Amino acid sequence: MPAFITFGRILFAVIFIASGANKFLDLGVAADAIANKIIPTLPAEITPYTQQLEQFTKMELKQILAIATAALELIGGIMIALNFGARFFALVMVLFVMAATFYFHDFWNLTGADAKGQMIHALKNLSLIGGLFMIAGIGKGPRMDGYSET
Repeated sequence: MPAFITFGRILFAVIFIASGANKFLDLGVAADAIANKIIPTLPAEITPYTQQLEQFTKMELKQILAIATAALELIGGIMIALNFGARFFALVMVLFVMAATFYFHDFWNLTGADAKGQMIHALKNLSLIGGLFMIAGIGKGPRMDGYSET
């Protein structure tokens, strides 16, 4: 059974690895999506800090967030696949998937076919959150001390 857990964890992580890599390969698209969905919702109180960050990095906030998002998905997926800090990264990814669902799959603000399509994506993300909680709960997997199949 431990081999199945390892194989399942690796296959599960592929979605994050592929998504992060795709964002890195096309940062402009990711940055524009972030600019449309997330940046307008940021509180005005953090504007001075975001401006300082933009000046320091010489990049727009949307680019910084796109890079951070791509890195989080890629690193989180790889760490879960390799079972290195899997519990921690699974819980971090739970927060990430929750935020992504809220901002990008807001079916409650849509109607018709768009609402149905986004609800499917939201439910897929809910399933991912469930899988991430299982990974967080299992951690490195069952101990092999005195393991016997009966």
